[in-house]
Amino acid sequence: MRVEDVKYLAKLIMECGEVPLVWGHFGVGKTDVAREIAQETGRKLIILVISQMEPGDLIGLPARGEDKTIFLKPDWWPEDGNTLIMIDEVNRAHKSIRNAIMQLLIDKRIHNHILPEGTWVMAAANPPDEEYDQVELITDPAFMSRFFHLEITPSADEWIKWAEKYEVPEEIRKFINDYPEFLIRDTMVSMRVRLKPSPRSWYKLGRVLTKMKKGDIEKYGYALAAGMVGAEAARTFLDYTMGYLTLPKPEEFLFAESDNVFLRLKKAGTDEVNSFIIRLCDYFERMEDEKVKKITDNFPTIVENIAKLVKCIPRDSAFAIVRHLENLSNAGGKYRFVYENLLEELSVRPEISSLVGGEN
Repeated sequence: MRVEDVKYLAKLIMECGEVPLVWGHFGVGKTDVAREIAQETGRKLIILVISQMEPGDLIGLPARGEDKTIFLKPDWWPEDGNTLIMIDEVNRAHKSIRNAIMQLLIDKRIHNHILPEGTWVMAAANPPDEEYDQVELITDPAFMSRFFHLEITPSADEWIKWAEKYEVPEEIRKFINDYPEFLIRDTMVSMRVRLKPSPRSWYKLGRVLTKMKKGDIEKYGYALAAGMVGAEAARTFLDYTMGYLTLPKPEEFLFAESDNVFLRLKKAGTDEVNSFIIRLCDYFERMEDEKVKKITDNFPTIVENIAKLVKCIPRDSAFAIVRHLENLSNAGGKYRFVYENLLEELSVRPEISSLVGGEN
């Protein structure tokens, strides 16, 4: 997302009491986003570069009370709620202070010290493909599920303005202006985080969506939802809420005895077809004994319907279904025979035979 889009969403997320985590390469303006939000809302900005902090710096030092040990407030602790705390380089935090960060994110407190009402918290991280990496923390789902993940991929114009502010030499700014393709090596930030939906993530997403206007949901909804429940769930959810999903459910499609479901698929757009394929693959992956019996009892119908589906969707989408079944078969497990039998039945159909075995 552009810097201005990230700034808008980060502010909205914090207004709802949630925490945005802004991902971006060094020099894209992550800290500037926090500074501008603080300035525009009249808040004091506290920046915690936690990769450079010891546990005592973050949580405060112990002291002797009258009859027990107490912890003193750290020197950065906000005096009132009119404050924005920016936790920078969160993916480089040492294990020893991770629990304290979690307590701050979940309970808005550290030990007995509770953040003043109204305090905003946001975080920033460099992607793990930079010259440093702490994979264990980056991929910790319990930690990462506390954030709304927002990715900054600035335009050349945005970066040039930032570079001028920080006195980057003019010849570099002119070069990027003329050759913007060399600004950054990737158009997307690699987070190595696979976000998955959960009851908590849907609750958090709902808190923010209720504050958004319809036009903003259309513009920012996917980026916001993908940063909390993952890309697959976000796309399907947005298609559903916008009224685009008129497609059959996977089970309705697989066991259909009429051609009505295929007429609906033929009229579908690319995004709708992709959402349907994702749901169909997920259906096969979430196997259980009762579902296995229904599938094995209806192999001929399922094979026939998949063959019909291949005729009305792009070849790449059809290949994705077969490839997913192959991956599930290769993974082994209790239900491997289901995937193997399906692939065997599919391989004799001329519409599908070229797709089985990885041919393109």
